[in-house]
Amino acid sequence: MPRGRLRVYLGAAPGVGKTFAMLGEGRRARDRGRDVVVGFVETHGRAHTAELLDGLEVVPRALVQHRGRSFTELDVEAVLARAPRLVLIDELAHTNVPGSRNAKRWQDVEEILEAGVNVISTLNVQHLESLNDVVHEITGVQQRETVPDEVVRRADQVELVDMAPEALRRRLAHGNVYPPEKVDAALSNYFREGNLTALRELALLWVAGKVDEQLDRYRADHGIRGTWEARERVVVALTGGPEGDTLIRRAARVADRSKGADLLAVHVTSADGLATGDPAQLARQRGLVESLGGTYHQVVGDDIPKALLEFASAVNATQLVLGASRRGRLAQLLSRGVGVETIAQSGSIDVHMITHAEAKRGRRRRQRSRAALTRRRRLTGWAMALLGMPGLAAVLIPARDELSLPSQILFFLVLTVAVALVGGMWPAVTAAVAGSVLLNYYFTSPLHEFMISSPDNFFALVVFVLVAVAVSSIVDTAARRTREAAQAGADAEILATLAGHVLRGESALPSLLARLRETFGLGAATLLERSADQEWRIVATSGGPPCATPAQGDTDVVIDENLVLAARGEPLEAADRRVLEAFAAEIAVALRHQRLAEAASRAQPLAEADRMRTALLAAVSHDLRTPLASAKAAVDSLLSTEVDWSPGDRRELLVTAEESLVKLNRLVVNLLDMSRLQAGVLGVAAQPVALEEIVPRAVDELGPLADRVEGDISFELPEVVADPALLERVLVNLMANAVRYSPADRTVLVSASRHGGQVEIRVADRGPGIPPEAHERVFQPFQRLGDRDNHSGVGLGLALSRGLTEAMGGTLTPEETPGGGLTMTLTLPIKERP
Repeated sequence: MPRGRLRVYLGAAPGVGKTFAMLGEGRRARDRGRDVVVGFVETHGRAHTAELLDGLEVVPRALVQHRGRSFTELDVEAVLARAPRLVLIDELAHTNVPGSRNAKRWQDVEEILEAGVNVISTLNVQHLESLNDVVHEITGVQQRETVPDEVVRRADQVELVDMAPEALRRRLAHGNVYPPEKVDAALSNYFREGNLTALRELALLWVAGKVDEQLDRYRADHGIRGTWEARERVVVALTGGPEGDTLIRRAARVADRSKGADLLAVHVTSADGLATGDPAQLARQRGLVESLGGTYHQVVGDDIPKALLEFASAVNATQLVLGASRRGRLAQLLSRGVGVETIAQSGSIDVHMITHAEAKRGRRRRQRSRAALTRRRRLTGWAMALLGMPGLAAVLIPARDELSLPSQILFFLVLTVAVALVGGMWPAVTAAVAGSVLLNYYFTSPLHEFMISSPDNFFALVVFVLVAVAVSSIVDTAARRTREAAQAGADAEILATLAGHVLRGESALPSLLARLRETFGLGAATLLERSADQEWRIVATSGGPPCATPAQGDTDVVIDENLVLAARGEPLEAADRRVLEAFAAEIAVALRHQRLAEAASRAQPLAEADRMRTALLAAVSHDLRTPLASAKAAVDSLLSTEVDWSPGDRRELLVTAEESLVKLNRLVVNLLDMSRLQAGVLGVAAQPVALEEIVPRAVDELGPLADRVEGDISFELPEVVADPALLERVLVNLMANAVRYSPADRTVLVSASRHGGQVEIRVADRGPGIPPEAHERVFQPFQRLGDRDNHSGVGLGLALSRGLTEAMGGTLTPEETPGGGLTMTLTLPIKERP
């Protein structure tokens, strides 16, 4: 008999809906005509889960006796006897009661699978054996029930049941997971947002590993050979010529054969800004690259092989695709060409030379200028060479009888050096050749003929040309090195500024992006992040209109698989990408720092909740015991048979018990609300509220203390936006606190008035008041007048009142009452008119 198939719903934490999903699948299978039974399902009192059991056949549980008590467990024998097509078994990690058929429920499931019955089960990631210690470190809770990973890995299907931490915490706060009395403890401990996020990541990573195993198994079953390697990147170099289509498609096939490697196309433009390819061809080829799932890039560089390899290294490319040379044989003999130079310098990068129809048809692009000097200086040098040499000859011809040939050569050499200093090598070489021709024709015998009769004169002219060429070469090299040194100095200054930015702790993303934009003169710099649905979103930007996708930028740097830095502006030289990479790395660090700070700020309320819980243990011992002791004493007296209580005494005892329980209930409610406030899960139902209805109800809640409150609420006041129940509780707390500190012969005044778009409610007492420096301390939990004496109450009233007020969008501030005392001012927004 073939083994049954196992399907596991894996979740990160209780309450994400694993059992609900399992029952839903069971009902769908039943509706499709399959024989489905429920072997064991635990609803945990969840109504929606229990509803899914209706209409499903449930196999009776086995009754197991242990230490004089009865327990129910999965009845394996009954399931095997029933022999359904599919059985639903909850909580795969459950430990069976001693005396059961197997020690663990996963062993029960294995036995059922061996019998050929299909099983759907559920499991939380914290119960996987390999993650047990990690979960303990994250949550602080030791999981006693575990399942060997191999049991789950052998499952035919593992489906992740996922839920965002915020959504799960809301489900918990609404009572959809645990009973209400367990909600606050769960939110403050195991179900913290940080814990749930970490558990969710563990579940995702484990399932990803399971997917890899399934893919490997598939490849083996279908005879697919080959090994898994690191992700590769293929760069194709485009010239702007018609051969680009062939190269792009060939590079795409190379990328596909490299297990889905990334495809990047790059075009190198000259440093002088002149077009080096057909713009229409490049635009069309860019569209072709993007349609094949690749990205298009453009860099600036005079040395094409160097620019290509610098770009490839900057993007961590493993393969480079080039087109075969279009130059003729003579040109290839004179210089090795881009392809040969690139291969010679490629190092660990594989270079593919691709033939195409345009090969050897001749170059269609102009030779890139590699001059180290500016265009203006080169033009000036050419003018000096072409006009200066004839002009110098015209000046020296009248005096050629008085000057010797060496003197005349020196004049021409000085002008050649001047041309070299201004225009560089080639204008100087041209000047040297022109000078030698003029010297030969006008100043050496025989005159006006291109002949040299004296060997000394020939030697002098040769030396003149050699010296002129040498000086020109030195000047050109010096100019080139000067430019490179200036560039290196600029890069060093930028990196030093960036390092100082890091050391000073300036990690704000807008600041870094602004520095990047200013450094390279960009129009806009944008940090993009890929979301879970593969859409790009803008994390931060500086400058003009941001780039919504990497393709919209003129330059982009891939930081990781989900982060890209896109820049809009002039294309950058290939050498500049290293500095750009440094900026990108620092921007990524800044983003991580920002998110860590955000995580720390989110964790701060949880830490505050822990501090509050610790203070609570020390503060409530007296306040909980007092009403409990009073109520217990009254009840014990009523139950006593030794005293015959009169009806009046019996009623007095009942009243005492009731008052004590009311105090206890009020204290517990305040504590629960404070805990919910700290955890950020307090529900607020804001709506228009009339103060003339709320204030009287709050006064009535004071009971015997109501006679000491005097109200002055106008019926003409507009409605405020608040939660009626929470507003009433705030007013009760404020008035009770004011009565407690007011002299017995003085009343507490409650008044309200409108100020602009708000209504202020003032509760004024005539007590001793509070010093101004202590006004904020009275809102700290478990304090009274700023001290730590908790024998007269836990001091939650004002702290809870401010928290509830702020949750409704209002403010609560203290101020001195004229004539002595304290006035608490409650400010709420009024209802806006339609």
